[in-house]
Amino acid sequence: MDIRPAIEADIQAICDLVNHYADQNLMLHRTPEQVRRALGDFRVAEADGRVIGCGYIAYLGPDLVELRSLAVAPDWQGRGVGARIVEALVSLARERGLRQICALTLVPHFFERLGFRIVNRWEISPKIWSECVYCPKFHACDEVAVLKDLA
Repeated sequence: MDIRPAIEADIQAICDLVNHYADQNLMLHRTPEQVRRALGDFRVAEADGRVIGCGYIAYLGPDLVELRSLAVAPDWQGRGVGARIVEALVSLARERGLRQICALTLVPHFFERLGFRIVNRWEISPKIWSECVYCPKFHACDEVAVLKDLA
């Protein structure tokens, strides 16, 4: 398994993977155009020529990014793929000089194992909520905010 920057040829595979979970109300849907616009911020896990995981960072401010669309193929879960993608995105954020990375998650313990801490969701930049209005659970959010300092 390799972790690498996403390329144009990965767009449909990323959408298929993310939307598999979005159809279960576990994350937000992504269109090919949305993925294309953020392509340089995506990292994918690839095994045997197949995209088996993905995630990207979205800028919320000059020092803060949000980790979004973290997804791993069902047949690859539990093998460290998600952790490797998170580590690659944390490295990308550090390389770009960012100070913090956050996420909204249904699995906070996964992120805690990777050095994130649970925070009050209202402590994060209000820009994080710009995506939330598209969530079917917007008025009854069950996600937990996590944050990692990169300095």
